[in-house]
Amino acid sequence: MKYNYSLRVYFSDTDAGGIVYHARYLDFAEHARTEALRSVFKGSQSQLLSADCAFVVKSINISYEKPGYLDDLLTVETYVKEAKRFSAVFNQIVKREDEVLATLEVKVAAISLEKKRPIMIPEEIIKALSVED
Repeated sequence: MKYNYSLRVYFSDTDAGGIVYHARYLDFAEHARTEALRSVFKGSQSQLLSADCAFVVKSINISYEKPGYLDDLLTVETYVKEAKRFSAVFNQIVKREDEVLATLEVKVAAISLEKKRPIMIPEEIIKALSVED
């Protein structure tokens, strides 16, 4: 699965110098993963929730390469690196045109919403995440 998400940098995303605050990249990536999942599940994540399955972030590795600035138009490229029985790994690249601003590797685990415990990801979800575009 590959997905591109575009966004504009707003004043609330920046520090006093107009540079994107480092923690905002986590929000940008979260929004991009959410929209990527929407694209896989035809506009709704309800399919995941109805299967009593939710993804929670287990770990994030982020590397900041260049600063983003107020009013920049950014793209977050999201790829599923791997989808296994209990977890998935997303690679995400935040870009301004062809410049890489940040790269992230996000590992998510599947949990039961009801029991709040790890569960196996349903096979149809693994297949949907593993589809190459």
